[in-house]
Amino acid sequence: MIQMTEKAAQRIKTLRAEEGKDASFFLRVEVKKGGCSGLSYKMNFESEPRSGDKAFENFGERIVVDPQSFMYLIGMTLDFSGGLNGKGFIFSNPNATKNCGCGSSFNV
Repeated sequence: MIQMTEKAAQRIKTLRAEEGKDASFFLRVEVKKGGCSGLSYKMNFESEPRSGDKAFENFGERIVVDPQSFMYLIGMTLDFSGGLNGKGFIFSNPNATKNCGCGSSFNV
């Protein structure tokens, strides 16, 4: 399962509106090779699910993950921190054994 906080859901909704996308679009979270720790998170809006996708909904927002990325993301919580010292989206991933300082890449 993948979860998101209410703050993350609100930020996703705001970003989707800023990009001119309607509620049929969802947030796709993927894991790609790269980043200073070996693997990195990639997020974008899409409107069509792919075969085998896993979908999770919290606070009215959907996150969709492909099966390969899901192996690295099981149990993850997506949060958002704004303000002066905010970091943006925060990936609380229990599978990560090492995270980079900025929080956008990890290793397992």
